[in-house]
Amino acid sequence: MRLIISAAACVLGMFTATAHAQSLKELLEKSLARWNKPTEPFTLIGNIHYVGTDGLAVYLITTPQGHVLIDTAMPEATPQIKSSVEKLGFKVADIKLLINTHAHIDHTGGLAEMKLASGGQLIAGEADKPLLEGGYYPGRETAAELKFPPVKVDRTVKSGDTVTLGDVTLTAHATPGHSPGCTSWSMNVRDGAETRSVIFFCSATVALNRLVGMPTHPGIVEDYQKTFAWGRGTKADVLLAPHPEMYGMAEKRAKVAPGSPNPFVVPGEFNAYIGTLEKAFDAGLAKQKAEVK
Repeated sequence: MRLIISAAACVLGMFTATAHAQSLKELLEKSLARWNKPTEPFTLIGNIHYVGTDGLAVYLITTPQGHVLIDTAMPEATPQIKSSVEKLGFKVADIKLLINTHAHIDHTGGLAEMKLASGGQLIAGEADKPLLEGGYYPGRETAAELKFPPVKVDRTVKSGDTVTLGDVTLTAHATPGHSPGCTSWSMNVRDGAETRSVIFFCSATVALNRLVGMPTHPGIVEDYQKTFAWGRGTKADVLLAPHPEMYGMAEKRAKVAPGSPNPFVVPGEFNAYIGTLEKAFDAGLAKQKAEVK
């Protein structure tokens, strides 16, 4: 139940029809304090590290041949991300690949600066390329509050494509809906003597999206449904996501202790979370349909 409540709380990742009661600027301002609040970086599992803020997740995957950074945060939080990478003993200049799960400001805001600082290549879902290179939210191109520094995409991916750096291989999974090119990623990681499967889930919340009438992008409802079908059939030992509340990061982090089982290993959690998201989507769709009648 805690995960369900937390998952409903993230703004941009979790906007609902309440947006009409307040301005977009007001809603964003309520989230910015937590989104930009610093938190200490730490190792989640194996060579996967958390280098984000208290309210926005950013992941660093390290290898002897260089590193992978998954997502950034708001533009003003980029110095925090750089500092967190260095606190863990790694160098920003060694980041060879930057992966974006979806083109929303709270996960793309620092991409342009991090790309310039690291010299790394940016990889994203094919349908999100124009959004990243234009620096806007789909369907809200003129909303200044949602604009972010445009950034060039070096490679686009579709389902089944892989990205390899050193001994790490990440597999792309198209999970559209939340954004047109929303892309989740999977990999295996060593956890002591065990090998664990990890999902970096993009998202599947309705957010600011219009589902009916003038949809945010063509086929958006079908996109969400495809993502839910994929999620129901996908198994993972570890769920990671763009907002820490989505997988109870703080609670799990508090349980990390030498010699104890890794609290981030929760087989079945991903499927339960997908079920929660699907119910929320169905409710959101029904509400939007009722509003346009």
